[in-house]
Order: sequence, then structure tokens, then C-alpha cells
Amino acid sequence: MPNKAEHTRWIKEEAKRLGFSFVGVSRAEHMDEEARRLEGWLNKGMHGKMDYLARNFDKRTDPRKLVPGARSVISLMYNYYTDKEQGGPDAPKISKYAYGKDYHFILKDKLKSLYLFIQEKIGQVEGRVFVDSAPVLERDWARRSGLGWMGKNTMLIHPRAGSYFFLAEVILGLDLEYDNPIKDYCGTCRRCIDACPTDAISPQGYILDGSKCISYFTIELKEAIPDEYQGQFENWMFGCDICQEVCPWNRFSQPHSEPEFEPPPALLKMGRQEWEELTEEVFRELFRKSAVKRTKYQGLKRNIAFLKKGRHEKE
Repeated sequence: MPNKAEHTRWIKEEAKRLGFSFVGVSRAEHMDEEARRLEGWLNKGMHGKMDYLARNFDKRTDPRKLVPGARSVISLMYNYYTDKEQGGPDAPKISKYAYGKDYHFILKDKLKSLYLFIQEKIGQVEGRVFVDSAPVLERDWARRSGLGWMGKNTMLIHPRAGSYFFLAEVILGLDLEYDNPIKDYCGTCRRCIDACPTDAISPQGYILDGSKCISYFTIELKEAIPDEYQGQFENWMFGCDICQEVCPWNRFSQPHSEPEFEPPPALLKMGRQEWEELTEEVFRELFRKSAVKRTKYQGLKRNIAFLKKGRHEKE
């Protein structure tokens, strides 16, 4: 009879075959420490207008509420790093994760294939797959699974590959071999703290005020961006990669090999004027299957106008 070690090995090998860079496993249990930290963060209002983060607290901190009978949480990392850049130093910028096709669709398909493999290879096992679309503390599970440590910028950092990764999970009603957390290697470095133009990262690190993050303003916030942040976005119109760009661990980042994440050539060529004159028709064509659709045409136009106003005020 196959044992836990063999089941774990089969699952990790299949995940790698499907393109996931790293896979780790942790025990499905209530997250005591993480629950206390999340509660404190919410009580301070650091989630801003992201009310969904305050909902389903019990499910967010106990995977057994999401999958009754859950025994294991499989955490997976999928590389999205690219060395391709948008054209022109003055072109409004998009976070690298949104260059290509929306990762939710790509990774969900791969996770479904992995879950099907588990059913066929091991037998009928209760489980669910997740890609950033349910109350799952994905970075905490990845940390528990030994896939990296939580950096001062609150990103998960892998010691050999950096932080440009999507995280995903399979929660299973199956006992597996569990991995152990690894050491924190941020040390005395504070590059991410010093580089954040909106001071979203606490002075000591490890706490991110989501209500001050450029990604929050340009993606999550549906109302007008507060004027007090005028001129502080450093030309980011969708998301922000600053705290990753300055992180020394990202010198180990390697370009991804996922064709679906390749940016449309037109996206890389567009300069500042073309973005400022963006039409809804071009927006729909450019971001037909992209995560940028989340902000909608009017949202992106709002962000571009905010950058333009900030630039004029500086001049």
C-alpha cells in the first residue's frame, strides 16, 4: 500500500510537471498566531475599503471550515517574472503580474488537473483548489510549507528564486508528509521600507498598511484617489512592483516560461501620450483576457489622469 511519503512525492512531481516551480505541504489546522495578527490588522483599518478581507474570518484562519475533513494544505508557487519592460521611460506602468493573460484562469486549470491526478492516482479524496479567489491566507500557508519567509514588504520570498510568484493552494482531506518553515533572511535590510513612496510598509517592516499601497489605490479603490498622494505613485497606473524591484533576493529571479503570460507587443510599445489618449476600444482589445480588466476602462483612465495631474504639479 502506498504511504504518505509516496502520496506526497507523486503530488509534488505532478505539480512540477504542470509548471509549478515549488511545492510545499503543511497540516490543515487553525492558524492561531495568524488569526491574532489578522484581527489586529483589520482593527487598525489597514484593509481600507477592501471589506471582503474582514468577511469569513473563521474560514480564513481555519481551512477545515472551507473543506470539511481537511488534513493537508498544499501550497504552490508559479513564476511570473519577466525581464521585458514597457517602452519609454515616461510610459505609465503596469505591474509585471498583469502583463499577460489573467493568472486566475491559467492556474485554476492547472490546479484542476492536479486534483484530477490525485483522484485518479490515490483515490476519491475530498478537496478544493484555490487561486487568490477565496478566504485563504496564501502567504501564511506558503510560509508554513517552507516555500519561503514573509519579507519586510510582506511578500513571500523564496531564498533561491525571489518573490515574483503567484501562490495557489489545494486543500485536501488526505494526510501527507509536512514540510517545515524556513528562516527569515531579511536581516537588517530595509530597502523595501525606504523605497515605498507612500510609506505603506511600517518602519520596522512586516506590516503593510493596505490602505496606503499604490496597488490598493490603482486596483481596489473604486472612488477618487486622495489628493494627498498626488505625485507619489512614481508612474504606476495598475499595481506596483517597487518593493519587489528593490529587494536583493530578486536578483535570483529567472524569466518565466509560460506563453500565456507573454505581454501583447502593443502593450510594451505604448508611450505616455498613447496611454493618455487610450480609448475604450483599445482598452478592450489590449486587456481582453487580462487582470487589468478588474479596474475597468474608467478606473484605468482615472489612474492615468491622476498620474498626469501629479506630473504637472511637479513641473
